[in-house]
Amino acid sequence: MKIITTSDANITQKNKNLLSPTNDAISKYIRNVNIMSKSTASEYLLRLNYFKSFLGKKFSFSSIDTIIKKIKDGDEDPYEVLTEYALYLMNCGISPYTLKQRVITIKNFLEYQDIDISPRKFKFKVRLPRTIRRNKEALSKEDVVDILNACSDIRLKTYVMFLAAGGFRAVEGLSIRIKDLDLESKPAKAFVRGEFTKTKTDRVVFLTDEVAQQLKFWLDYKYRTRRVSYKEESEGMTITEQRSPERKGTDLIFGIYQREPNPEWLYDDFGNSFAKTLDRIGKGTREDGNERRRQITFHSFRRFVKTTISDLGYSDYSEYFIGHSGSTYWRKKDSEKAEIFRKIEPYLSFLNVHQLERQGADIQSKVEELEDLNHSLRNHDKMKDDAIAHLSDQLVALTSRLQEVERRQQV
Repeated sequence: MKIITTSDANITQKNKNLLSPTNDAISKYIRNVNIMSKSTASEYLLRLNYFKSFLGKKFSFSSIDTIIKKIKDGDEDPYEVLTEYALYLMNCGISPYTLKQRVITIKNFLEYQDIDISPRKFKFKVRLPRTIRRNKEALSKEDVVDILNACSDIRLKTYVMFLAAGGFRAVEGLSIRIKDLDLESKPAKAFVRGEFTKTKTDRVVFLTDEVAQQLKFWLDYKYRTRRVSYKEESEGMTITEQRSPERKGTDLIFGIYQREPNPEWLYDDFGNSFAKTLDRIGKGTREDGNERRRQITFHSFRRFVKTTISDLGYSDYSEYFIGHSGSTYWRKKDSEKAEIFRKIEPYLSFLNVHQLERQGADIQSKVEELEDLNHSLRNHDKMKDDAIAHLSDQLVALTSRLQEVERRQQV
């Protein structure tokens, strides 16, 4: 999570409308980036306005067009401007990674404005801090179970289980609609739209029986008949009646207010509830060097799924399952993918006691069967050893008799 200063917060408030920047140079650049990705364009607009704020404080420029003109006229050195901007950002309390990304964005923006910036000169003239890479361990299954048991809200519990068993990115899980679910197939499936994936590629994710059952519980609860009270203006009285929400295929499964469904709007709501849950069970430890971010996030469940499947010996399948591009040569049939999923399904189940007990009973029966087979083989080996020893004794006795016969004949 980025550390946002007071001035940054003001800039964020001013730029809620993506395609309405007042600066012409910024407007053209953002429209160009928006063709590729709206979310990227939104982030770039925010970064450009940080740069605009810096210009106003450092050079007293009210417009980015001014600095562009001065650089083109030779009055300002682009490398010096980028260096000054990097020094300015170092005092804003942001991480080295965020600082680097903001400077790189401005570099790309200047190049878009036909300002030549040599990659070699940029490397030596604009020094940026090294990015600190933290070691992030995957959650254990016990951690996931503890978090699920601590979720007091059925909506949050279903979402967390959905992530922990499906390996979805946070917004991918929030983007699933009712019509994207196939809970009756074996195994159940969820369709992820490419518009909300990082790779911009549609994919189908298999769901465990436990998750499929939990989704049914949640949807039944969401669309349950409830008592609604409202005031009738014409009669001036309060009316109470029983109502059932209309269930549409386009409804987001985790959305409550469906007027303008947007998965990204749901993220903050879930994030706050999840943070409170972690704090309540003592797992809300903050990251070193970034007190605004917890060590356990929604992305931690994605790491859990990847690690779990890889440890079972299905590394290529794990890349496919969580939505990485993976190997171009890994092209299994859907039936084969489903068969592999059935093998890993027990390791992605958490609260289904009956299934886990059944799995344990199956394992125990197999162990007992192997022990019986081992005992039988040992008895067989012992009988074989006894027979060999008996034959060996007979052979020795027969050899002795033949030697005795030969000795007599010689006499």
